Amino acid sequence: MYLIGITGPSGSGKSTLAAKLADRLSCRTLCLTQDMYYKDTPQLSDRQRRQLNYDAPQRFDFELLQGDLSRLAQEQPIERREYDYVRYRRNDTGEMIGPAPVVILEGIHIFYREEIAALCNLKIFVQLDADLCLLRRLRRDLSERGRTLDSVAQQYESSVKPMYEKYVRNYAPLADLVIPTAHDNALAVEILAQYVNRQTASKACLPR
Repeated sequence: MYLIGITGPSGSGKSTLAAKLADRLSCRTLCLTQDMYYKDTPQLSDRQRRQLNYDAPQRFDFELLQGDLSRLAQEQPIERREYDYVRYRRNDTGEMIGPAPVVILEGIHIFYREEIAALCNLKIFVQLDADLCLLRRLRRDLSERGRTLDSVAQQYESSVKPMYEKYVRNYAPLADLVIPTAHDNALAVEILAQYVNRQTASKACLPR
């Protein structure tokens, strides 16, 4: 398994980069997002769940994520995990996915645990100005996640920005590459795809 880790600020374009890169790779590729691994909190009320800091690394189940990555590395399938952003609850499907010769993992804290960062064959940090990150997050959360303008603004001020300053910005020095995503960076995607295709050019790398 060739593991690509993509991190960066919330709203910086991690998912978009992951999807574009996957489309350019010769190998069958599995894309995972760290949001799939939010800890579930069935014991809390809806109001209590809404008040949690979902941008803190402590909200993620790193043990579950590392276990799934280990199974994929051993060419075993894993359960497709999902998260309901409206209800703030895990919503795993029971469907089995993978394994794949190439796995792309994206999320704001995938380099938080040294053990997980060490599994990555290629580490990427995407960079975008804070005002553009906020604008992208606002559009996404209003259209896709059932948020209000006030809730997005409050969350950005109380948790998104503080967690970026405390944690996320410090992942950049750990990355092999820092990629700006203010514009459609087709050249960066093409160069990355060529590099990964060379690294995975073997009989073990099954075609799509």
